[in-house]
Amino acid sequence: MTTLLTHAHTFLRAHLQVGDIAIDATLGNGHDTVFLAQQIAPTGLVYGFDIQAQALVATSQRLATAHLSHLACLFHTGHQKMAEMIPAAQHGKIKAVMFNLGYLPHGDKTLISQAETTLQALNAARLLLCKTGVISVLAYPGHLGGDTETVQVAEWCQQQALQNFAVTVINSEHPKPSAPRLFLLRKIS
Repeated sequence: MTTLLTHAHTFLRAHLQVGDIAIDATLGNGHDTVFLAQQIAPTGLVYGFDIQAQALVATSQRLATAHLSHLACLFHTGHQKMAEMIPAAQHGKIKAVMFNLGYLPHGDKTLISQAETTLQALNAARLLLCKTGVISVLAYPGHLGGDTETVQVAEWCQQQALQNFAVTVINSEHPKPSAPRLFLLRKIS
């Protein structure tokens, strides 16, 4: 069984190259940050964002274990601040932005990504991307607040499809309203 996260990784792997700049908009436990760093190594850079100190610690440890710490710059702040935190000289040069929404696995499940800040982050990501940039968003409507966030992300993606993005939606193999879904966006102009 191919998971939605596997689909996201496959999509991003096809677009990332050595030396690229990527963003992990939701660090979590660092698995995606390490994945992104592996794709752009040995000379790229991954910016990472999370509001929970526990996520930064876990991600830092995972990066150190993989000998990839030098390829990451982590911020203890919400993903909606990515445009403020990333140097202006790199705006328009980001190749990929990855979102894995919801809550920190094995963490405080009351601290969740919020629709309002996620939409702000998606708008920032869209502006930070290079001409061939991509965005992946894994959304989880099955938890409190996740349903609203997923609907708003889906609406945002539909708006992007009318502008300058090719958008693909991959639904979970378990078709029910609370099942996760993956949104893949590729800039086309």
